[in-house]
Amino acid sequence: MFIDYTKVTCYSGKGGAGRISFRREKFVPKGGPDGGNGGKGGDIVFIVDANLYTLQDVRYNRIYRAQHGEPGGKSERTGKNGADLLIRVPPGTIIKDSESDKVLADLVDDDDTYISCKGGIGGRGNVNFKSATNQTPRIAQPGMPGEKGTFNLELKVLADVGLVGLPNAGKSTLLARITSATPKIADYPFTTLQPYLGIVKVGNFKSFVMADIPGIIEGASEGKGLGHQFLKHIERNRLLLFLIDSQNEEPLNTLKILREELYAHNSSLKEKPSIIVRSKFDIIINDESRIEWPIEMGNYIDISAVTGYGIDKLIKLIDKKLNEN
Repeated sequence: MFIDYTKVTCYSGKGGAGRISFRREKFVPKGGPDGGNGGKGGDIVFIVDANLYTLQDVRYNRIYRAQHGEPGGKSERTGKNGADLLIRVPPGTIIKDSESDKVLADLVDDDDTYISCKGGIGGRGNVNFKSATNQTPRIAQPGMPGEKGTFNLELKVLADVGLVGLPNAGKSTLLARITSATPKIADYPFTTLQPYLGIVKVGNFKSFVMADIPGIIEGASEGKGLGHQFLKHIERNRLLLFLIDSQNEEPLNTLKILREELYAHNSSLKEKPSIIVRSKFDIIINDESRIEWPIEMGNYIDISAVTGYGIDKLIKLIDKKLNEN
């Protein structure tokens, strides 16, 4: 199951209490103070795990508690620190304060970390309070309490290339053709209900990641269809592929709709490079009466994910565009 949003509450560990203790040995019946300090409480740490692609595991455990620090011991022994609690999240996870919605961290690279709640400091033992005027202090500090925080976790898929198109434009078929991804494919709208990622190999030593984003419809930026739920995933892509069905009678209007919905969601998407693709070309390739696309469409490439027509050309063009950027 693809989960791209969840809310969690975190409690870091409390610091261990300092100890009140005095040295008592056979030949030292009235030794001085020797109470040790308490250990530090454990932190709550979010860490990126490149093997994850969804927040599913985090969603089903909404409350996280780190370990408390242990109290100080005799002979000035410091208590053991509480273990940090690591919460593993996929690359592209944004952590926000649940009350202010302020972005606290944007975790992108593998092993990126963010300490959301710091553990409490351990209290000082009575050995720290010895002075010339107080040789036998009977005081020690309690450990500091840990921190509490409630956070919204939002995942935006990381991919080099994002497939953009109306429902049933052939995005899933293309992804399945050139990668090992296995998205659901059928001849009806909204077959894809979650993003799929696949790795496309270029030669022997290069590759790029392609994402199949669920179909966009007019009004998606206002929440229609799958709307806001998946438009956000396009923000991370370095290159956009606009797929338009070869049987579409108004390709220019379709391209306009797709661009308007993207730019209404996030105007910075205008700056991203893109490629226009006429998909399902095998259906019209031998049709002499087919209508050519208007010149206003600009440069585009014909492909058929079913027969493989134009696929190698498309991969080389994508690789070239990515290298240019």
